[in-house]
Amino acid sequence: MATPIEQRGYKNPDALVSTDWVEQHLNDRNVRLIESNEDTLLYASGHIPGAVHVDWTADLNDQVRRDYITKEGFERLMARIGVTPDTTVVFYGDKNNWWACYAFWVFQLFGHKKAKVMDGGRVKWQKENRTLARDVPSYPPAKYKSKPRQDKPIRAFRGDVMSHLKKRGQLVDVRSPEEYAGTRLHMPDYPNEGALRGGHIPGAKSVPWARAINPDDGTFKTGDELKKLYEQDQKLAPKKETIAYCRIGERSSHTWFALKYLLGFKSVRNYDGSWTEWGNLVGVPIEK
Repeated sequence: MATPIEQRGYKNPDALVSTDWVEQHLNDRNVRLIESNEDTLLYASGHIPGAVHVDWTADLNDQVRRDYITKEGFERLMARIGVTPDTTVVFYGDKNNWWACYAFWVFQLFGHKKAKVMDGGRVKWQKENRTLARDVPSYPPAKYKSKPRQDKPIRAFRGDVMSHLKKRGQLVDVRSPEEYAGTRLHMPDYPNEGALRGGHIPGAKSVPWARAINPDDGTFKTGDELKKLYEQDQKLAPKKETIAYCRIGERSSHTWFALKYLLGFKSVRNYDGSWTEWGNLVGVPIEK
C-alpha cells in the first residue's frame, strides 16, 4: 500500500492528491477534474465521472505556430470547461501522467495556482476498479480573466539553454538512456519525429523520467527516494537554476513537476523545444 502523500516528505504535498481524495470530491462544485492524455481517444472510452477533456494538441497548442495558446485562448478554454480563478483543477491522464503534468505546466504559464495532479493517473484509478463514465459533462460557461502568459519563470527557449550552457548550469535529460547516448533518435515503439542527430545537450545529466515513479501504479516515489535520485546520485543542487528537456516537453514536464513541487527546487524550467528542436539546430553543440 502506498505511503499517504502527506507522509512522503515532499516540499509541497498539496500539489498531489490521491485517488481517494478525488473520489471524495466528485461532487465538489469548486473542483474540476481534467483528463489529458497522449491517446486523445481514451477519454471517450471512459473517464472519471464529471471530468472534462483537455486535448493537448487542440486545446493547449497554437494551431499555426509551435507555441502555446494566447491569453485569450486560455480564457476561452477555461470558460468552456466551466473553470473560474477560484476553481481547483485536478489533472490526471494516461502514460503515468505525462500529459497531465504537461497540462498542469501550461496552466502555470497563465498563473492558475489552484492546480493539483492526481497521483497515479488513469492507471491507478482503473487498477482500483473505480467508476468510469462515458457521458460528457456540461458546465455553465465561466467568466475567466487570465493574467498575460508568463513564460520566463518556468519555460526555457533555445536561447535560454545556450546561455545556461555558458554558465555551466544544471540540465536534466529525462529521455531513455538510448536517446541520451544517441543510439536511438526517438522513444522505443514511437516514430522518429524529425531529429536529424542523436545525443544530448552537453553537460546534461541522464535521469529518465520513469525513475521518479513506482512502476506498479504510477505514483511518485517518496521525497527521500527522489532526493537520492536527483540530488545524491546526480549531484543536482536544489538552489541552482535547472532546465529539464526530453523530445517535445511532455516527459520533462513530469520531471519539472517532481523537481519543483515535490523536491522544492528553487528555479526549474521546462525546455519544450527539447530534442526535436536542439537535434535539428544548425551550429549548436551536442554530446554522445
